[in-house]
Amino acid sequence: MKTLVVAEKPSMGRTIAAVIEPKGKNYKTYIEGERYIISWAIGHLLELANPEKYDTRYKKWSMDDLPIIPSSFKLVPNYKTRDQLKVIGDLATRSNMIINACDAGREGQLIFHLIFRYLRLKHSVKRLWISDLTPDTIRQGFQNLKEESHYANLTKAAQARSEADWLVGINGSRALTVKFNDLLSVGRVQTPVLALIYDRQWEIENFHPETYFEVFAEFKQDTVHYKGKWQGEKLSDRGQAEAIMVKVKNKVGKIESNVTKDTKEYPFKLYDLTLLQREANARYHFSAKKTLDLAQALYEKHKVITYPRTNSNYVTEQNIPEMHRTLEVLRGTDYGKWVDGAQKQLVHKNNKSICNPSKVEDHHAILPTIKKAGKLSPDEHKLYDLIVRRFLAQFYPPAEYKLHTIVSVVEEERFKTQVKQRVIEGWKAIYADWSKVKDKDRKQQQGEEPEETDASINLNPNQAIYCNKVKIDQKETKPPSMYNEGTLLKAMESAGKQVEDEELREVMKDSGLGTPATRAAIIERLKKVGYIESMKRQMMITIKGRSTIERIRQAGIQLLTSPEMTGQWERRLHDISRGTASESGFMERVKTFASFIVGQVKQQPSTKESLVLATPSHTKETNQIPCPREGCQGHIFTGKKAYGCSLYKEGCKFVVWKQNFGKSLTPNMVKDLIIKGKTNKLKFTSKNGNPYEAKIVLKDKNSGQLELEFIKS
Repeated sequence: MKTLVVAEKPSMGRTIAAVIEPKGKNYKTYIEGERYIISWAIGHLLELANPEKYDTRYKKWSMDDLPIIPSSFKLVPNYKTRDQLKVIGDLATRSNMIINACDAGREGQLIFHLIFRYLRLKHSVKRLWISDLTPDTIRQGFQNLKEESHYANLTKAAQARSEADWLVGINGSRALTVKFNDLLSVGRVQTPVLALIYDRQWEIENFHPETYFEVFAEFKQDTVHYKGKWQGEKLSDRGQAEAIMVKVKNKVGKIESNVTKDTKEYPFKLYDLTLLQREANARYHFSAKKTLDLAQALYEKHKVITYPRTNSNYVTEQNIPEMHRTLEVLRGTDYGKWVDGAQKQLVHKNNKSICNPSKVEDHHAILPTIKKAGKLSPDEHKLYDLIVRRFLAQFYPPAEYKLHTIVSVVEEERFKTQVKQRVIEGWKAIYADWSKVKDKDRKQQQGEEPEETDASINLNPNQAIYCNKVKIDQKETKPPSMYNEGTLLKAMESAGKQVEDEELREVMKDSGLGTPATRAAIIERLKKVGYIESMKRQMMITIKGRSTIERIRQAGIQLLTSPEMTGQWERRLHDISRGTASESGFMERVKTFASFIVGQVKQQPSTKESLVLATPSHTKETNQIPCPREGCQGHIFTGKKAYGCSLYKEGCKFVVWKQNFGKSLTPNMVKDLIIKGKTNKLKFTSKNGNPYEAKIVLKDKNSGQLELEFIKS
């Protein structure tokens, strides 16, 4: 009998068949050769059954039937691909062994396991575990097949993830939908991600800018000119800034200190998927999903990169010779000029910034393969270019700088200057032709990053300096930036914590929200259900998304919105995959949590949603906004198209439409309108496309009529 090979997708199955059975007979749903029959899934052929498959009474959503916790989970074929499932079952009867050739990761493991379980197969199983689809790698993989039992813990983690998502999603969504009579979707990971966006938007909308002033001076010593920033407490009064300007302008001063420090900047780490998605979003505005789709095409279709769904930035010792081979393959390509300057000796097994086997579990970092790139689409080429440049940078020495820090004193006022002088370009030569990407890092926004130059600053510390120019910059404190997909991915990776340090980022990876393979799908899911929308690359929460988070928090189930708690669940799944935690213990916690969600929701009164004075921490207590209409005892609630008074049936006519002056009015804006009489400063665009700033003002408290208050620039 022949061996059945089950790949995850048709393209992968055909690629494998071309190597192990190049003369095999090609059928629509499988390829058969002398030794192997190669067939494939089409993604998930099976899924966990909906509640009505356990009991017909679950067809009707009722709070009385919750929580729904099956003793064992049933599987149902995906209706669109059930014929392919039957094909695999029929082919298995002609085979004495099966090779699991699905994607070498948690989801690939789950896809195969569910097929094997549903078809009740009894075959012995081997595992093909490879990181790219080049012929050499496939041949080596078949020569070194693993026992499927070697990946038993990964299978347990995959199954636990799937069942945990079902329990939280089914029970949470049904409970909230029935209670509030509005179709609501919640999830183990999607809801904490939505909460991240909600909390960030709340911070921005409740941010009150403060004006401050900075003083900059220009100094001269012979032919040398340089600038410095005044050092002292933040100046909130323009008069203080002007007094400093008058005090030092056209005055002679001295150099108090001039320190030069040698610094090095090493190449950025190799890409994992999340890092690649973040950079592709920053540079090319690719969505997380688009980047993943392009990377999959480069991996499956073109075979020019290694497995992309990885969470590692490192390689193992076995990858080093392959990296050297790939470097030589790139010599005759558009990257040849950088290959000529590459230093192979820098990429070796003892270079821990590249080779660290302890930080490679399922897959190593994303690398270009030894296959030359043929015809790629423009977007495929952009992504491939990112990966190749990051790869080539590892073969270059660090960039070296002299960091000059100068403190100048004029009339006892101190000014600080920092200049970063390039000495050796190193790996940055590979990026010299790139156009600059606007860096939104807070330090650069505030002008705290040192100026970079090729010129040296030669100052005589014993010679006087002359302050010939002074200027005052008026600035405002700024709220945190709205999430875009790149920064949202970063927040998901660190479970919402602000993590800048790369080493700490490594530690946090196992306790982030979702996995590199699932984060793009989570963001797309939030868009699909109408909880968020992308506007000018910013992730904006919708009214529906807001009300969902507020309902959940008011129901006392803040844990469902907790990125940290969900991140810890993800860490536990990771531990299960390594065999250091029990899946049964994890599932018992999830079942308890699903029951807790239902219990909390059942306790809530079935009233219209009140517009509450919300804070990110949210307690069960609500502070209702009173109707501003004189003599009215009602409060404000949120409708589908407007904010209105709870006593509208008694004749109260107060209403504020959600869409006004081209803006979607958020709950916080309406709170400001009612309590303060106007919103904070908002940005608008005229019919001619010109930007302007204004506040929305509550003109009539009885009707809710609004008007604009223009702000003079």
